[in-house]
Amino acid sequence: MKQIPILYEDDALLVCVKPQGVPSQADRTNDEDVLNHFKSYLFDRDKLEEEPYLAIIHRLDRPVGGIMVLAKTQEAAADLSDQVQDGTMVKFYQAILTGELPNESGTLQDYLVKDGKTNTTKVVAKGTKGAKQAVLDYEVLDVFETDEGILSYVLIQLLTGRHHQIRVQMANQGAGIWGDTKYNPRFQKQKRSYRQIGLYATRLEFEHPVTGEHMVFKNEPEGEAFDIIEMEDF
Repeated sequence: MKQIPILYEDDALLVCVKPQGVPSQADRTNDEDVLNHFKSYLFDRDKLEEEPYLAIIHRLDRPVGGIMVLAKTQEAAADLSDQVQDGTMVKFYQAILTGELPNESGTLQDYLVKDGKTNTTKVVAKGTKGAKQAVLDYEVLDVFETDEGILSYVLIQLLTGRHHQIRVQMANQGAGIWGDTKYNPRFQKQKRSYRQIGLYATRLEFEHPVTGEHMVFKNEPEGEAFDIIEMEDF
């Protein structure tokens, strides 16, 4: 794996840009993942005698690229995890959708249930056993007429962190994520395997777990889906 870009690092945390197609942490493929990549990186760089502590605070799906924060101490991990739970960690994504959303901006609220056997999630009725509420805000930045049909360029603020949440909620609106063979019917029948999809973690905000400083990180989206809309601009 090529070197993963580091946006910020100190004694408490490390902020990086996860490449699309790379797992956040080890999975059954045994492909190199972000967590073990940086454990090895810190071990070698700092000439350590034992494996360093490093914790994933919020996982990005394998085909999703963008900004991630990892904690380098248990104290930092606990603090950052609390920020995820209470909503003070702010997460923005940019997405390319195949189709249009009902309004130029709005809030989607659904109830989701995860199927561990198939590693998929579906929208269900409120009150369904095991269902968890999923909430996000969206703003449509642009809509494009392309050879592939209508594509929407959308900014999303994730307000809850459910399994495959953005992918499931957008598909439920009839405007699935570009390239998503798991939830977008337009891509489910294609034989091609997409290692990247039109979803990118583009902005992350949180309070530093030691200093309390408000940290803001931004990164422009990358990948085939975003290249398509760049071409449509000309």
